[in-house]
Amino acid sequence: MWEMKPTRDAFGEALVELGRANRKVVVVSADLEDSTRAEYFKKQFPERFFNVGIAEQDMLGTCVGLSLDGLIPFACSFAVFLTDRTYGVLRISICYNNRNVKLVGTHAGLTVGEDGATAQSLEDLAVMRVLPNMTVVCPVDAVETKKTTRRIAEVCGPVYMRLGRAPYPILTKESDAFELGRANVMREGKDLTIIACGLMVSESLKAADALSQEGIQARVVNMHTVKPLDEREVVRSAAETGGIVTAEEHQVNGGLGGAVSEVLVRNCPVPQEMVAVRDAFGESGDPEGLLRKYHLKDTDIVAAARAVLKRKKS
Repeated sequence: MWEMKPTRDAFGEALVELGRANRKVVVVSADLEDSTRAEYFKKQFPERFFNVGIAEQDMLGTCVGLSLDGLIPFACSFAVFLTDRTYGVLRISICYNNRNVKLVGTHAGLTVGEDGATAQSLEDLAVMRVLPNMTVVCPVDAVETKKTTRRIAEVCGPVYMRLGRAPYPILTKESDAFELGRANVMREGKDLTIIACGLMVSESLKAADALSQEGIQARVVNMHTVKPLDEREVVRSAAETGGIVTAEEHQVNGGLGGAVSEVLVRNCPVPQEMVAVRDAFGESGDPEGLLRKYHLKDTDIVAAARAVLKRKKS
């Protein structure tokens, strides 16, 4: 149905393009450049690439120092290592001091697959969005990943970009509008709105197709920027459709669903259901099987949509 490509591959390609265009861009790795695709940059610009070994805190400290010299460092690792092992450095050295460091976490979510629970970051959106000064982005596909990589290099301040290991469906085009903090409506609808990020946007579009067979028109919103959230689009969609479903490859607590609910409760309370991992760790398995077991498929979004519509009528 859709062409597929891993977002980490697109990041590696965009990083090389960025390196050619801007000599201030440097890359720091904690010995995972092959997996994160930062090795593409390493091969082209070895003098601007630094591998600090398996030492994530050191990687971020090095990035802070590079930023103080006017460079634009990209720190690359698995999302689980980048966020869990470095929190003190993230909080004080980077966010408190508002350093111009770009943090790219690949292998996020359940679709890391066979690597299992210890490598499946399901908490990173919550961890990163709570930090002051931090921008948090979860691109929908390879095309949007390249746009995000180029754009965050222009932003002054810390940014976290969440990427996956498995191939994602390509849903967007280079000509499509992209702006940090501004959501994109992928499909119009009047009966309810599905707000999703990353891989779950494609599942949401499949769910909207299924709902249309029942005469239900579901709007689908790609909320690629989790922080700052596009509050205007959340409120507009809530007011126009009267119900919200959020879908994310993340814990139900503290992620996109929580961010959306915070906006709704202040501005436009409507029924909301959240499709996410229910306060559990993942496990080893194939990506598709894990999505089904943890209820992150289009059928689960359809069920959540029906629950929202039932609450609207009560």
